[in-house]
Amino acid sequence: MRRLRSTLLPFAIFILCTPLASVSYAASFDCEAKELKPDEKVICENRALNDADVKMVTTFDLLSGLMAMGSRGTLQDGQTAWLKKRQECASDAACIKAAYDERLKQLDETYKKINRPL
Repeated sequence: MRRLRSTLLPFAIFILCTPLASVSYAASFDCEAKELKPDEKVICENRALNDADVKMVTTFDLLSGLMAMGSRGTLQDGQTAWLKKRQECASDAACIKAAYDERLKQLDETYKKINRPL
């Protein structure tokens, strides 16, 4: 049963991300908006970064639904801080990729620490 739960999050992310992969929007913002920030422009132009954005926001949303109210605030604060860090990358794709890699690792660790009934 525990093994089943540990595979649930990655499976859910895969299922939720698959239909979004062909959409021209990143999951957390509109790539057609007129006033995109430099990091957003790079994400919209780079399929791998766009996919990382979809995975990150999907993972974040799933975790938000699994966490208690107080923990959600902490998770949101971490997301806000992470977004500022990503924006500091400006148009540096390698920096943006590293930011996504780091955030996804943090979210994965958060998932592993959630108290779940046996």
